[in-house]
Amino acid sequence: MRLDKLALRDQLLTARGRRPLVEIGADAGRIASQLLALPEVRRAATVAAYVSMGAEPGTSALLAGLREAGKRVILPVLRPDNDLDWAAFDGPESLVPAPRGLLEPAGELLGPDAIATADVVLVPGLAVARSGMRLGRGGGSYDRALERVPAGTFTCVLLYDDEVAVDVPTEPHDRPVTAAASPAGVTRLSR
Repeated sequence: MRLDKLALRDQLLTARGRRPLVEIGADAGRIASQLLALPEVRRAATVAAYVSMGAEPGTSALLAGLREAGKRVILPVLRPDNDLDWAAFDGPESLVPAPRGLLEPAGELLGPDAIATADVVLVPGLAVARSGMRLGRGGGSYDRALERVPAGTFTCVLLYDDEVAVDVPTEPHDRPVTAAASPAGVTRLSR
């Protein structure tokens, strides 16, 4: 594990922990509006997303908006080996508590390769570089999942404005995304 990655991760998590709840909620609404207006999202039949936790940019409004727009939404289910399985999201009442403070869909598991069926893939992160390399929490779950996403699929990390275009230390297993959504808008990243 690279020490520069650990230090940056710690710095970003500390900054997130200091964000006022009112700001987190307002930013979540702006991010949802930005994403729901995107042509890639409007055209998508299936969207792979996630349930935010703690001080992450909120996803409740986004998930509700995707369902209202008639999208099939699949959410991750963390496997014991830290890989991600997927299940359909049938509304907030279908979520159940899971290890590590997560909420996961209670429905039938679709398998780790289900992410490859998504037209849009939305992932969490702590920061992203202009190159598209994202910094996650360090478990490697999303890097493994992103390996299964077909080339050309719109992949987007949800962040706060000051977490976009950050110099992110990378390792060979890290996988890039094509965009970042923040309250200020959607930033297209070069790969």
